[in-house]
Amino acid sequence: MSTFSSILYSILLFSILVFVHELGHFLAAKAFKVQVNEFAMFMGPAIFKMKIGETLYSIRCIPIGGYCAMEGEDTDTDNPRSFQKASWWKRLIILIAGAAMNFIIGLVFFAIVFMPQDTLVSPVISQIEEGCTIEQLQVGDEILKVDGEKIYVLSDFSTILYLNGGTNHDLVVLRNGEKVVLDDVPMETHTFTKDDGTTEERYGIVFSQYKPNIFEKLAYVWNYTIDNVRNVRLSLQMLFTGRAGLGEVSGAVGIVDMMSTAASGSESWLEAMTTILYFGGFLAVNLAVMNLLPIPALDGGRVVALLLTTGIQAITKKKIDPKYEGYIHAAGMILLLLLMAIITFKDIFTIFKR
Repeated sequence: MSTFSSILYSILLFSILVFVHELGHFLAAKAFKVQVNEFAMFMGPAIFKMKIGETLYSIRCIPIGGYCAMEGEDTDTDNPRSFQKASWWKRLIILIAGAAMNFIIGLVFFAIVFMPQDTLVSPVISQIEEGCTIEQLQVGDEILKVDGEKIYVLSDFSTILYLNGGTNHDLVVLRNGEKVVLDDVPMETHTFTKDDGTTEERYGIVFSQYKPNIFEKLAYVWNYTIDNVRNVRLSLQMLFTGRAGLGEVSGAVGIVDMMSTAASGSESWLEAMTTILYFGGFLAVNLAVMNLLPIPALDGGRVVALLLTTGIQAITKKKIDPKYEGYIHAAGMILLLLLMAIITFKDIFTIFKR
C-alpha cells in the first residue's frame, strides 16, 4: 500500500471514529425525544446540508471533528424537548453514549484483527532458558499480576516491568491451581545468542502458544480492549509523574503519520488494512476513555457538571442557570484547542525534521 493511500485510509478511519462518537449522542438523544437541531460531520462551513424533520444533517469542509447540536445544551429554553428539560439520568446516558459507541467500535476493530488468528500466546511459562537467573519462577506458572497490575495479555508483562522500572518486582502467579505471591523477584535481562549468531537482551522466559477456540478468541479480544483502557491510565500516570513529557504525546497528525508509516511498510493490502484497523481499535478505546475524563468541554466534564448541578438543585431546590456551565465548557474548549494546536505543530515539525 502506498503512503498516500495509507494516509487517506487513516484519515477516513478518524472520520469514522468521530462519526460513531457523535452518532452515539444522536441516537441516545433521539431515543429520549430530545430535539437534535443539527448532526454535523466535520467542522467549518457546510458543503452539504439536508434537513429531515427537525434535524439539519450537514457535511462541513474542515475534516476534523463533528458535533451533535441539541436544543438547550448550554442555555435554558422553553422547549419541553430541550436537553435541559430531560431527566438527569437521560442526560447522563446521552452524554456517555458517544464514549460507549467508541468503546464498542474499538471492540469490533480488535475482533476483526484477532479473530482470524489461529495461534495466540498466553502468559503461561513453557520454558526457562539456560542462563536465566529468575529462580522463583517455574515452568507452568501463569503470570497473573506484576507489581499489582493485572496481566490481561502477554504484552503487559514486559510493558509493566518497563514502566515501573527497577530490577525487583512483585509477582502473582497461578501455580498448580493455586495463587502464589512472589515478592521482590529480581527480573533482570541477560544477553542471549540467537541461532544466527547475533545477540539480544531478554529475560530468558518462553511463553506458551495455543490454538484458541471461538470463546477463547472472544475472551482475548475483550481482555485486549480492557487492557487498552488501562493503558490510558498508565500513560496519564507517566505524564503527571514526569516520566513522559508533552514531546512524547502525539495528536491527530502524528497518529496518522504513524499509521500510514506502518501500513505503507506492510507486505500486502490485507496486512496494511489489518494494521490500520489495529490502530483504529487503539484510537477508539483511547477516545472513549479520554472523552470521559472530568475536563470541561469533554463529555466527562459535562457528566461531572450534571451530577454536581443535579445534587445542588436537589438540596437547594433552586435551578442553576445552564449558561454558567456553558461558560466553563467554552473556556475548557479554548484551552483544549490551544493544546491540540501545540501538539499538531509539534507533530508537523517532527515529520519535516526527519
